[in-house]
Amino acid sequence: MPSANQPKNGITKLTNCRLGRGDSLVFDNIWISSKTGKILRSQAAFYDELILPDEIIDLGGRIVSPGFIECQLNGAFGFNFSTVMDDMSQYGKKVRDLNKKLVQTGVTSYIPTVTSQASDLYKKVLPYLGPSGNSPIANEGAESLGAHVEGPFLNPGKNGVHNKTALREAETVLDLDEMYGASNINPSATEGRIPIKMMTAAPELGQMIKIIPELRSRGIIYSIGHSEATFEEASAAVAAGATMITHLFNAMRPLHHRNPGIFGVLGIADSSLPRRPFFGIIADGIHLHPATIKIAWNAHPDGFILVTDAMHMAGLPDGTYPWTNGEGEHFITKKGPVLLLQGSDTIAGSSITLIDCVNNFLNWSGATIPQALKAVTATPALMLGVEDAKGSLEAGADADLVILSEEKSDSGWTSLVVDEVWKFGSKVFERDNLIGLSVIS
Repeated sequence: MPSANQPKNGITKLTNCRLGRGDSLVFDNIWISSKTGKILRSQAAFYDELILPDEIIDLGGRIVSPGFIECQLNGAFGFNFSTVMDDMSQYGKKVRDLNKKLVQTGVTSYIPTVTSQASDLYKKVLPYLGPSGNSPIANEGAESLGAHVEGPFLNPGKNGVHNKTALREAETVLDLDEMYGASNINPSATEGRIPIKMMTAAPELGQMIKIIPELRSRGIIYSIGHSEATFEEASAAVAAGATMITHLFNAMRPLHHRNPGIFGVLGIADSSLPRRPFFGIIADGIHLHPATIKIAWNAHPDGFILVTDAMHMAGLPDGTYPWTNGEGEHFITKKGPVLLLQGSDTIAGSSITLIDCVNNFLNWSGATIPQALKAVTATPALMLGVEDAKGSLEAGADADLVILSEEKSDSGWTSLVVDEVWKFGSKVFERDNLIGLSVIS
C-alpha cells in the first residue's frame, strides 16, 4: 500500500472479482484511474512504472461488467426528451438530473431518443442531447453518446404511438437538414461534431434508400424501423449502409414464410450483403414473447442488443401521464410495467430498466452471464463505433464499470443486482445496505 508520504495517484485496484472472458466468468483483478478515467494495464503499472494503488477493494467474488449502454431511451424519472420548455436552460437541467439518476440503474452511456415531432422541437432540443464529450467528469452521471431521432420519416401503417400527422417522407437529404436543422445533422454546417448519432426511418418511403449513404458519410447510423419494408427493400437498405434495426419485430411487417421482411436480413451470412445489421430487442415480456427473443438471438447473436424503449414514466408510480406526441397533448397510462396509449390497447414504450432486460433475457434464453451482459456493453459499443472506449474491460477503455451480485431464487431464476457503479474510475453509486465489501488501504 502507499506510504503515508506517498502522493495519491487516483488508482484503485479491484480484486477477487469475476470478469467476462469470452462466454465465461474468470477471477481476475482490474486497475482503474480516477485521474485519467481509464482502465489501466496492471502489469505495466506495477512492474514497469512501480505504481501502487491508493486503494485495494476486495469484491468478494462479485462480477465486474463494463458500464451498460442504452440505445433507446425516450425519457425517465418524469422527464421526456421530446419536450419543449419556455426556458430551455431548464431542459438542460432536466437532462443533467436524469443523467445522475440513470447511472444508478447501471447505465453509464446512452442514446437519448426523440420521437416523431414537429421540426421546431428537434431544432430546440437536439443541441442539449449531443455527445457529452470525453472529459472524465464522473459526478455528472450517465453520458450521452449522441441523440437518436426516431422519426418522423416513418411508415404511417407502422406508426405505433407516433402521431401520424407528424410523419413525413424525404426525397433528398435536404429534407432531413430542414427537419432537424442543418447544425444538428450536417457536420459541414458546424465544423465539428453534430448532436445526432442515429436515425430511425422506413427505407421504403420516398428516396430514403438513396439518402442512406449520405447519412453514413456524416457519421450517422441508419436504423430500419417503423416500416412495411419487404425483405428485398430491407436488403437494399442494408446494402446502402443501414447497420441497425430499431426494436426488432415491433412496428414492422411481420415475418412471413414467403417473405421474411426485415427480420430476414438477419439470416443472410454470405457476400450478398456487406454485413448483417445489429438489432434492438425489448425484453420486458410485453413487447415480445420470450421464445421470439430466443429465436432472434440464435439467428444473429453478435448483433443482439437489449434496449428498454423506456418512456418518462420509468421510475414513476402507476397512473396516467401527459405525453407530447407531434401535435397536441396525449396521455399514457402506466399499470405496473405496462404502458398503453390512453383509451387503447396500443403499447406505448416501456418502463423497464436495462438490468431487468438483462435478467429476463438471461433466464429466457439460456445464455451465459457474459453473453447477456455483452448485449448491453460490447455489442452496442460496436454498433455505435465506440468500442475502443466503451463496453470493454480492456486497458485503455473508459473506466465505466458496474459491480453486480448474482442471486438465485428458489425456482432457479438467476438475477443480477447492481451493487455499485463506477464512472471514469470513480464510484458514483452504491446500493443501500450493501454488505460484504472489504477495503484495504
